[in-house]
Amino acid sequence: MPVESVPTPSAPPVAGPYSPAVRAGDWLVLAGQVGLDPATGRLVEGGVEAEARQVMANIAAVLADCGATVADVAKATIFVTDIGDFGTVNAVYGEALGDHRPARSTVQVAALPGGAAVEIEVWAHHPGR
Repeated sequence: MPVESVPTPSAPPVAGPYSPAVRAGDWLVLAGQVGLDPATGRLVEGGVEAEARQVMANIAAVLADCGATVADVAKATIFVTDIGDFGTVNAVYGEALGDHRPARSTVQVAALPGGAAVEIEVWAHHPGR
């Protein structure tokens, strides 16, 4: 099964040699998103809640570029620099997903790119093109 980069015009600018999204068969694999404003390429201001809202908006936009929605997400991994922010991030994440409940892991890390406080990556099952 070939792995193909998917065009993602709604994604924030990438900071390295990677694709915001790839398709592998019926799966869409999204690179981790931090709270970058796609228009400016800068981390949004306002703390972890504002970052988490931008992360979820970025994920929804990249999924839409791929013809999918958050309802297609099967697995999410959340990275936070302070596990004390888990409740705030969890509330924003839950609000963005509505009643959909994919599998999920949450990990505290020492640091994230650009000084971000939260990063989320997802796998979505979306057959066809």
